[in-house]
Amino acid sequence: MVDVAGTPCALPREAVREVLPLPRLWRPPGAPAALAGFLNLAGSAVPVLDLAVLFGLGRPVAARQALYRHLVLVHGATPQALMVDRAADVVRVAPDQVRPVADAATLNGCVAAEIRLGEGLVHGLSVDRILLAEERVRLAAQTRDAQARLAEWAA
Repeated sequence: MVDVAGTPCALPREAVREVLPLPRLWRPPGAPAALAGFLNLAGSAVPVLDLAVLFGLGRPVAARQALYRHLVLVHGATPQALMVDRAADVVRVAPDQVRPVADAATLNGCVAAEIRLGEGLVHGLSVDRILLAEERVRLAAQTRDAQARLAEWAA
């Protein structure tokens, strides 16, 4: 379970590699607003997407200065991290608590399911559908540039 600008969301356990406290990120000039910056992870430039900005939920001034935001490193062919306001807990969900959501009903179909937890609903996110294909291509190019920059400064 994660919190994205006050919106409860869930990521599949198998998609999550690691959860980290928010480290210092570096952001190239002219980067899109949803790209919070890059994390230097053992010499690899890992792009960090701010889900609140990407989903159009905004980021209030007080939240921009939050001390407890987290990065969720996700599994995939290329390293990527998602910035969330808080990584709360790992929760087991019974199949009868999950209702699929039609792809057309959400931004890029990134909400794959609605999950009933107690009296509330949680958005079950599909990590593979968070970015549009064109956005993935542009992010890959920016990541290559960031990696080249890191390599120039390697000792």
